[in-house]
Amino acid sequence: MSGLDPITLQVLLGSLRAACDEMGAVLVRSAHSANIKERRDASTALFDAGGQMVMQAEHIPVHLGAMPSAVAAVLDEEQRPGVSWILNDPYRGGTHLPDITVITPLFHEEELAGFAASRAHHADVGAEEPGSMPAFSRTLEDEGVVIPPTRLTDGVLTDLAARMRNPRQREADLRAQLAAGRAGGERVAALIDRFGLDTYRAGLEETLDYAERRTRARIAEIPDGLYANEDVLEAADIELKLRVVARVEGDAMELNFGGSAMQHDGNLNCPLAVTLSACYFALRVLTDPDVPPCSGAYRPLTVKAVEGSVLNARPPAAVAAGNV
Repeated sequence: MSGLDPITLQVLLGSLRAACDEMGAVLVRSAHSANIKERRDASTALFDAGGQMVMQAEHIPVHLGAMPSAVAAVLDEEQRPGVSWILNDPYRGGTHLPDITVITPLFHEEELAGFAASRAHHADVGAEEPGSMPAFSRTLEDEGVVIPPTRLTDGVLTDLAARMRNPRQREADLRAQLAAGRAGGERVAALIDRFGLDTYRAGLEETLDYAERRTRARIAEIPDGLYANEDVLEAADIELKLRVVARVEGDAMELNFGGSAMQHDGNLNCPLAVTLSACYFALRVLTDPDVPPCSGAYRPLTVKAVEGSVLNARPPAAVAAGNV
């Protein structure tokens, strides 16, 4: 416990929720493509300086569970005020290539205070087929432009957009993501100005701990034991076995996908970040919707998937349909 009084904590919690919602509104209203403006295939979240997700807007579940992996991919790099990051590499925190993540570091008096992140499904990322969701892709390169974690300068933005169809629209959507990051940064700065950096950080820690306590309490209501199930994923010419064993022990849960099919030469493979997202969302729907949607809520969960399996694919496996 941080000792932060409950009223201040609730004000911080509500402000963080509102900040993420505002980031989402800025992104949707500023974007040019129907994918983001009309389908709203986009998500936003805030992170602390250690890369823990402290709040997310209730947007696309597979985006939000995977975004912590994207922030982790840039966490050890030098952070610079006003310089954001861009990535879509599924094996470095992404999901599939059309989902591009923009991460903006947030500073208070030259000290890193956290990150604002958005992920949006872009209408095209340069694959041979328009839309960059090829039905018969076999490798990641078949699916479009692969962006490793890269500082998003104006030159990088223009160069990336030029490698995709409708570059003016791609550039506009990326700038909408930058605008969302700025909106999140402004709201975090206002909170720090109001409460001070120490109180702000204490509030983030207490939010994470509170979400963990609430989640553990719910898991503890489930009888201890093993719960197993199997299903198949229908590929073009083969059925891919999916198997999970859920182990509940006290207030902790483990999901083990051992026995699932190995990765295949189609595009139904999942990077581990996508599998984690699905597991996090499954746990979330078991809990009270009032539990803060943050990394603390997922601390009681352990996920195991064999490396090289369809649920923890290795590069250069294609992944376009793995999170659809």
